[in-house]
Amino acid sequence: MTITLPASAREPEHSITDGLPAERRPWAVGAIFTALAMASLDTAIANIALPAMAADLHVTPEQVIWVVNVYQIAVVATLLPLGALGEIVGHQRIYLGGLILFTIASLFCAVAWSLPSLLIARTLQGLGASGVMAVNIALVRFVYPSRMLGRGLGHNALVVATALTFGPTIASAILSVGSWPWLFAINLPFGLVAIGIGFATLPKTPRAGHRFDFLGAVLAAICLSLFITGIGSAAHMLSPLLVGIELIVALVLGVALARRHADHPAPMLPIDLFARPMFALSAATAVCAFTAQGLAFVALPFYLEEVLQRSQVETGFFMTPWPLVVGIMAPIAGHLSDRHPVGVLGGIGCVALGAGMALLATLPDHPGTVDIIWRMMVCGIGFGFYQAPNMRALMSSAPPHRSGSASGIVATARLTGQTMGAALAALCFALSGHDGATLALALGAGFATLGSVLSFLRLTVK
Repeated sequence: MTITLPASAREPEHSITDGLPAERRPWAVGAIFTALAMASLDTAIANIALPAMAADLHVTPEQVIWVVNVYQIAVVATLLPLGALGEIVGHQRIYLGGLILFTIASLFCAVAWSLPSLLIARTLQGLGASGVMAVNIALVRFVYPSRMLGRGLGHNALVVATALTFGPTIASAILSVGSWPWLFAINLPFGLVAIGIGFATLPKTPRAGHRFDFLGAVLAAICLSLFITGIGSAAHMLSPLLVGIELIVALVLGVALARRHADHPAPMLPIDLFARPMFALSAATAVCAFTAQGLAFVALPFYLEEVLQRSQVETGFFMTPWPLVVGIMAPIAGHLSDRHPVGVLGGIGCVALGAGMALLATLPDHPGTVDIIWRMMVCGIGFGFYQAPNMRALMSSAPPHRSGSASGIVATARLTGQTMGAALAALCFALSGHDGATLALALGAGFATLGSVLSFLRLTVK
């Protein structure tokens, strides 16, 4: 495969001071966002094909759900270790390595002949996606000049929102003309193009002098896996003993890792970054906002279908305005964050998110289509207005040589919040039954409000 680039785009990177040259930047951005879109899409589109996979591979629904689970576990377990490794070997190497593995694993998924072979391929695909996600934001930081970082992060959020919005539609379109292996095979041409452009244009980022702690990486992987799995077990109302064991072991391993890296220049669990008030408040704001989103995305389908008696097709239609408006608002908010305080922008966004969820929780008994859609749009406006400025605050408050760890925290905060949201939604249904969805939406409004308070507190940090 031959890719012709402008001469300026083919020049080797000798020094990254403040972003790539304007002629080279669009090519690097194209490679980064193509890989991010593929990784985001594969998080969602596999769900659509689970029934077809179960029938084709002759397995039960309970067994085929592991096609989704192993991917998510592989991503969660390796985000922070790969982010830390990127600081040592270069973020572009982790990104390209993850993209190559993701593309190869997509081929293996497409030719899988049994559930075990598909699970192995999906695990490898999750590891590749983790490599992309772990350093994605770090690379964006080095590609865009600092004066345009918010705009770049807004475009990053736009890519993710677009992938999540149209993922089910794309999957349905592919399945209407082909079988489920094509959901994975479609990644191959896009992956190969992104790899070729990435090798030619991605910046060579600064590399740390310390060595990679493999034992620390194992501890971090097990700790994060058990933590997220424990929250997920609580969401599925599994044995309290099992949930307790998973969370306690995760806590013990986290403490052991923190002690092991007490004097480390770049700890695997970046406790040192949380000593920075701006970083800590931004991470906490992210967890609150994504918890609110997780509560809404679990509760709303039940509310729409069981309480309002809407069909699955109508439910999909009603859920679309949220991510669609996020995709519109994120670039706008990102551009504004380059000129205005992120604490104000993030705070306003969380206030709007909380207001939207409160409006959803107080829907009339027989709402019309417009009643539902405009409330979903308010949520999307708020979430989109919060996201890019908050990511900018997280990345800007970490020193450049810790960009990998900061990038890993961005993704980890998102997954933690979404998983907590799902667990709390399950608890709301257990406590309130038919009214559980309303309680979950009200609780989500509370988390968004807490996020707004944390965001506005950043105005007091110098």
